[in-house]
Amino acid sequence: MSESPGLSEQYRTASPWPLFVAMGLPVSELGILFGLFPVAVAGLLLFCGSVAGMVAESGYAATPWPAVAVSGVACLGVGAWFFFGSLGLVVRGQAVGAAGILLVVGAVVGKVVSFSKRDAAV
Repeated sequence: MSESPGLSEQYRTASPWPLFVAMGLPVSELGILFGLFPVAVAGLLLFCGSVAGMVAESGYAATPWPAVAVSGVACLGVGAWFFFGSLGLVVRGQAVGAAGILLVVGAVVGKVVSFSKRDAAV
């Protein structure tokens, strides 16, 4: 008998990203719903970053940075819609827009840092 029945090196390990997506989405929704600025921003960063990690891990992208940038631009668009719309969702728009700005800046910084590390290794 082996100590780990049914497991071998041919099977992939479980991905941690679905847990973070499952945590980030409700946290961001609660923050946006109740107008809690830091909670909304943190939840959106967690959700969008986890989705970008899943995209990169599954092989649809070489790095997560393009997906982070696209998520940031989408958050900027939704935040502007909330902020400038006639629904009275100014604080919620600011939170979503702030998360979008942080995501875009993070994507640019991540791309630059990973590019410089790749050049340094060559």
